[in-house]
Amino acid sequence: MSKAPEVSRGPVVTPVRVVIALCLFAPFVAMLWVGSYAKVDPTFAGIPFFYWYQMLWVLLSTVLTMIAYKLWQRDQRARGAGEGPDVADGGASK
Repeated sequence: MSKAPEVSRGPVVTPVRVVIALCLFAPFVAMLWVGSYAKVDPTFAGIPFFYWYQMLWVLLSTVLTMIAYKLWQRDQRARGAGEGPDVADGGASK
């Protein structure tokens, strides 16, 4: 008897997952490239660029992480991961 080949549900690179990766990777690049923001001018409300740029990235990182999370949830639902406990939400049932 012949058996049907098993279908692997391994990692798949999709455009949505590329966007997720970029959302999570962008803050690291922005903060590790110190030469791009290691200066005083332009100041904002008397605060040197070096400081307000980093504080701006705290807010941007929050927004980008939230976008990545929502895209991940949508991607998991689209792939049919709702059958059982999801690893991403700690195994909690839906």
